[in-house]
Amino acid sequence: MLLSDIKTNTAGVADNFLDIQKIYTQHVIKKITFLGCLAFLLVAMILVSVCVGTAFLTIGEVGQVIANKLILSSPASFNSLADTVVMQLRLPRILLAIVTGISLAGAGAVMQGILRNPLVDPYTLGLSGGAAFGAALAIVLGTSILGPAFSVAGKYVIAANAFIFGTITMILVYGIAQIKGIAPETLVLGGVALGYLFAAGVSALKYLAAPEVLKDLVVWLMGGMWGASWDQVRLLFPLVLLCLAVLLRYSWDINTLVAGEEIAVSLGVKVNRLRLICLTASTLAASATVAFTGIIGFIGLVAPHICRMLIGNDHRFLIPSSCLLGAVLLLVADTLARTIMAPIEIPVGIITSLIGAPFFMYLLVKRKRGWWTSSSR
Repeated sequence: MLLSDIKTNTAGVADNFLDIQKIYTQHVIKKITFLGCLAFLLVAMILVSVCVGTAFLTIGEVGQVIANKLILSSPASFNSLADTVVMQLRLPRILLAIVTGISLAGAGAVMQGILRNPLVDPYTLGLSGGAAFGAALAIVLGTSILGPAFSVAGKYVIAANAFIFGTITMILVYGIAQIKGIAPETLVLGGVALGYLFAAGVSALKYLAAPEVLKDLVVWLMGGMWGASWDQVRLLFPLVLLCLAVLLRYSWDINTLVAGEEIAVSLGVKVNRLRLICLTASTLAASATVAFTGIIGFIGLVAPHICRMLIGNDHRFLIPSSCLLGAVLLLVADTLARTIMAPIEIPVGIITSLIGAPFFMYLLVKRKRGWWTSSSR
């Protein structure tokens, strides 16, 4: 009788294990399918964005231009206008929008996870304030030395200053948290305080700037892709992909931390080390892109929320899906910015705020607690 009970219990455990495995497989398939849909949507949006604009191009013309670059074709098939529009104007801009969306959304997803706060984004810890202050210093104080702020030399000095001050801000925030004990609340409050401090510095520089310099500063602060170039894309893509690889490497540890700091420590996760590595990688990626594009809000906040709502809180899938969705959202916003009032171009930061703010308020009103606390949906 005892032997039969043991066999029955063993069979029951095996059946339960198979059921759990089946459910897990279904969840994984659902998330992989979601990633595939986002990738398809991104490719479709790239095709739309490269075709539409002041000079409308057909997909055939775009394909011909790309074919001319990849293979040697006859001069008769060469269209100089289409070549200039695609290769020099639109493709660099599209790729810069994609890499910026990837960095902001990926950094936002990771920061929300390691700080266990769904309202955090890359700018919450003062990154945008530091980057804005660095750019303002370069634009206001460096213009007389470098010539116009948006000359070739001026652009790279602005970007370098924005990157340096954005990174310094993160170092200061982490230093403050180290003194008071590293906790999510300390990191967030330190970032908010430094953000206000740098905002005061930007306001002072605006007050002191000459009218023509003030215009350059305001344009940069609004955010945009108008300075896109192949050099920027070649610089940013490897850096952002490297940071993303580091963040994905720690996705399991982030999942554990989301369940609770005590649980993470009991499972052997070095929480402070995890926060330092993830914050450093996130800040590096976000600062590098912001340095070239200016302040573009809501991408790092909204994209992770949408993905979490659809596929749950497993960061193995949440991080890449947030990156893809961030790229799609920013590419849509940039396409609207340059076409909705063509030939006048609207700063991308205005478009993302107009779309992101109402949508985020909708999320706050309709938000279910399970979107944040559950590991899957």
